[in-house]
Amino acid sequence: MGSLLRGEEMCLAQLFLQSGSAYDCINELGELGLVEFRDLNPSVNAFQRKHVNEIKKCEEMERILGYLLREVKKADISQPEGDVNPVAPLPKHVMAIMEQLQRLEVELGEVTRNKEKLQRNLLELTEYTHMLRTTRNFVQRTTEREPLQVQYEEFPFLEKDTMMDYSSMQRLGAKLGFVSGLIQRTKIEAFERMLWRVCKGYTILSHAEVEEYLENPDTGEPTKSVVFLISYWGDQIGQKVKKICDCYHCHLYPYPSSNEERNDVVEGLRTRIQDLHTVLHRTDDYLKQVLIKASESVYTWVIQVKKMKAIYFILNLCSFDVTNKCLIAEVWCPVDDIPTLRRALEEGSRKSGATVPSFVNRIPTNDTPPTLIRTNKFTSGFQNIVDAYGVGNYREVNPAPFTIITFPFLFAVMFGDLGHGAIMALFALWMVLYENNRKLKNTRNEIWNTFFEGRYIILMMGLFSIYTGLIYNDCFSKSLNIFGSGWSVKAMFDAEVWKDPDIRGNRFLTLDPNVLGVFKGPYPLGIDPIWNLATNRLTFLNSYKMKMSVILGVIHMSFGVILSTYNHLHFRKKHSLYLVFLPELLFLLCLFGYLVFMIFYKWLVFTAEDSRQAPSVLLHFINMFMQGDEVQPLFPGQKGLQVFLVVIAVLSVPVLLLGKPVYLYWLHNGSHRLGMYRGYERVRRNSEEELYLMRAHDMEEGSGHSDLSTSGERQTEEFDFADEFLHQAIHTIEYCLGCVSNTASYLRLWALSLAHAQLSEVLWTMVMRIGLQMDTSLGVFFLVPAFAVFAVLTVSILLVMEGLSAFLHALRLHWVEFQNKFYTGTGVKFCPFSFSQLPSSFEHDALL
Repeated sequence: MGSLLRGEEMCLAQLFLQSGSAYDCINELGELGLVEFRDLNPSVNAFQRKHVNEIKKCEEMERILGYLLREVKKADISQPEGDVNPVAPLPKHVMAIMEQLQRLEVELGEVTRNKEKLQRNLLELTEYTHMLRTTRNFVQRTTEREPLQVQYEEFPFLEKDTMMDYSSMQRLGAKLGFVSGLIQRTKIEAFERMLWRVCKGYTILSHAEVEEYLENPDTGEPTKSVVFLISYWGDQIGQKVKKICDCYHCHLYPYPSSNEERNDVVEGLRTRIQDLHTVLHRTDDYLKQVLIKASESVYTWVIQVKKMKAIYFILNLCSFDVTNKCLIAEVWCPVDDIPTLRRALEEGSRKSGATVPSFVNRIPTNDTPPTLIRTNKFTSGFQNIVDAYGVGNYREVNPAPFTIITFPFLFAVMFGDLGHGAIMALFALWMVLYENNRKLKNTRNEIWNTFFEGRYIILMMGLFSIYTGLIYNDCFSKSLNIFGSGWSVKAMFDAEVWKDPDIRGNRFLTLDPNVLGVFKGPYPLGIDPIWNLATNRLTFLNSYKMKMSVILGVIHMSFGVILSTYNHLHFRKKHSLYLVFLPELLFLLCLFGYLVFMIFYKWLVFTAEDSRQAPSVLLHFINMFMQGDEVQPLFPGQKGLQVFLVVIAVLSVPVLLLGKPVYLYWLHNGSHRLGMYRGYERVRRNSEEELYLMRAHDMEEGSGHSDLSTSGERQTEEFDFADEFLHQAIHTIEYCLGCVSNTASYLRLWALSLAHAQLSEVLWTMVMRIGLQMDTSLGVFFLVPAFAVFAVLTVSILLVMEGLSAFLHALRLHWVEFQNKFYTGTGVKFCPFSFSQLPSSFEHDALL
């Protein structure tokens, strides 16, 4: 809990690694994920570092592995069961892995190329067969359409181009030529127009669509093709036809001169196609065997190469000592993990057989450490909500532990419905129970991954929504009468307040709680179910939820202000307790805390008998500032108390504005007589935490008072009163105006709760009520589709859309209204060197 509340204490350490054991030591650190390495060679180009050749080898192996993974995925070969996590290979084993990968690449490439060549040949033979069968029909139709009368015009085809056939050309003694082939169906119209325009009618084009889909050799997709036969007159026309066919990427095949030749070619094609099918089947079997053999090791090699590349990348961040026999690395490490770090270095030295062990040494620093907050699968989702606003400064209070409760609670206030919350909780519970399922974890659907990563948040939101649904007594817009209503209609008749003419003459009657026996007492849990039948239900709930929203908002903001004290005390800003925290809390509580007090006072003091004389809380709050017309006071001495609270709130503003800048100015310019070591504890703005760490390191290293004095003098020179005053003025204006706007912002709890309840009621009225009101025998059959529509709209609108809306508003309340009271969020996240967190290009390409 301490780590989650404030983060781990970090330190800067130096690692002294022997050259022979550096690889194994870095490997051990990568498996543990304890430290974050700093670059000690920032001025050296990435291509000029020591291990650039090893990294190039790893990238070459990654290229081959990517090719193998794509082929394995294309062959639909499943991954091995279980998580594979081999250790990084030793440098002497790298060449063996490289040779195996290159051998597999060459073998697989040859088999793949042979398969593609066979498939292309099969496609050509298939197209040739279709061409021969289809063009036979062209010649038969032309013979049947031969005209009975012989025409002796000199150029009959110029006038009757559409009726031109082979016989008319033969009568002219023309030298006929034929071009036949296949073209894509989408190009046939443009192809036909081009032939007509270029050849000017000296050609005859016949075409027919192939019934089967043929595979496109370039894209591999099935396409529709068209068989065509072009008859032309003259060699020049023939050359033009062939050029046009080349432009349209037609597949041309030789046209047989006789039927006997055509039959022989078709028979030969049938035999060759059968042989190709047999060869292709055997090639596929062999290719699958090669891929299965490769898949047994390729996933192991992927992880090994990734680890090896990461190790060499880290080694490039290290620097050599003057003897070039020892590598020096600087790392950020949690203080509690220093013993584990030492054991890891000892284990790496033992594995490498080094005679001189590697060791670690803590060093002092003025740099701000990165922020490390340890989380588990439950708290990580809530920590991500906080980190989305900004990573916390080093060792400042982390809002995540409180967000675990407040975030789902504020969501549930806006989403309060027992039925909807139960559905949400059951959905999240299903994800939690099957969280180790690989199919659920390793999907490529980003929307699903978002839901799955936030399964515990959704579970908490669902459980809290069930609770608020019980408080609102709302389940799919209907109330649950579990304990029996506290209101009685019978008492109105017993007291003869209601009589028979009243029942017959009025549509609406009012229950009077002042009549004995009408109101027996409050409902044990939540709102009384009788309000679901009341016509003034909306008025009652609006008043209740509006006041509840203000109360929750003031409590939430006050809690955020109180949490700032933990930062002031930890960073030794004791002056901020009196000059920042106290004025902020007084300003908030004297104004809006008093508003909450009046709400509770009115609830507790005024009963049903004198409720009509109860004054308006809102008018009293306005008159507190305006000093307007006299209104009935809530309690004796109210006016004097209000004047006192306003004065305190007004006086806290100049204290908040001037207190801290003036104190720091006096501290840095008029307190030298207090002693420099004490001045060491007086921390300047934005660096108190750094000085605290530096003092701790100095004391550990045995630093003297002279060093501390020098540090204090350097801080005094850097103090700027104008900068500090401007910063505090902005903070004061933002806080004072924010108290007003933030309190009003919490009214979104009331607005969204009202919207959710009304949408749920409209959905029930417009869908389910219609289905339930049908009293005929067909009503049962109508109720089934009505319930289906109700269920779909409930999930899509009330659960998904309304749930997302409530989630975003709860997010805003935490980021803007709560966290800005104490949380800076300008830190740097601790990113340890860990093999398990290394990104992979294969995962990005969906190959793993």
